[in-house]
Amino acid sequence: MEDVPMLRALTAGLALCAAALMSQPSQAQNLTDRPITLVTGYAPGGSTDIASRLVSERFAHHIGAGTRMVVENRPGASGTVASDWLRRQAPDGHTLMLVEVSSHAIAPAALQGGTNFDPVNDFTHIAMIGTAPLVLIANPRFPAADATAAIARLRASRPEEIAYATSGVGSIPHLAVEMLAAQLGTRFTHVPYRSGGLMLTAIHQGEGQFGIAVLASAAAQIRGDMVRGLAVTSRERFPSFPELPSLAEGALPGFEMTTWNMIIGPPGMPRPLVERLNRAVVAAVAEPALAERFLQAGVTIWPGENSPETTRDFMVQEVAKYRQIVAQTGVRLER
Repeated sequence: MEDVPMLRALTAGLALCAAALMSQPSQAQNLTDRPITLVTGYAPGGSTDIASRLVSERFAHHIGAGTRMVVENRPGASGTVASDWLRRQAPDGHTLMLVEVSSHAIAPAALQGGTNFDPVNDFTHIAMIGTAPLVLIANPRFPAADATAAIARLRASRPEEIAYATSGVGSIPHLAVEMLAAQLGTRFTHVPYRSGGLMLTAIHQGEGQFGIAVLASAAAQIRGDMVRGLAVTSRERFPSFPELPSLAEGALPGFEMTTWNMIIGPPGMPRPLVERLNRAVVAAVAEPALAERFLQAGVTIWPGENSPETTRDFMVQEVAKYRQIVAQTGVRLER
């Protein structure tokens, strides 16, 4: 019987520990103690920065009352610097990233030496945002008034006679122009910048004669006649720019390339937390007003199933797709 007091003390101690644990908020609930940082891998003004700022307020709203979200730009190497940084952050939901095809599908497949991270296994995949076409653009003084004339001018150019600007080495604009050059049988001089915004400024000022930009980056500059919009790279015309033909419909049959945005986090995030964040993203992009703002910016909200599992599956498919494109075309991108 002398063991009874010890047993009672042990039982009481366990009960106190359990009560203390139950009184603490779970990681899935404790998102209002400090701001959530939504990182982008580019400087302000590019398509990922635009998408991040469009979605952040409504994303935070649907996470719960009192949730604050800030957008942080960590530019470098087409988003791969920020991605490598993200995978080493705490999996507590306070650090997330809006990523796109350049950093998480093209760079791992096409960059010489690849990337320091695995786009599938080194992250937690939360939800899709949307998809967007690219757009062939040129300096307003470029000697071609439409897509057909521009393609003819580019095809006839001598190797490296014409300079093109991109949002960075390994970005989708970089791969898109290299694929265009390969299809036309020529070469151009590459002038990389740190974001889509800087790329557009360079083309407006004539530092690059043309480029292929994400439509979300270039929409305002096209409307303001800062750059000349020539054609989109989607199979069909984009609803908010019906005047722009697709390259595939005439100037360059068969040429098609689009990009996308998704929300990811560090590896090892708890499942309840991931589900909560997924529900908030899905609710935000389902709002008609936000969907319309995205459409005007050149982005179509993700149309299909949008769970953490389907988001990860999509990443797997995109990585495989661009590895195949690189293998088929032989396009390799140097740092």
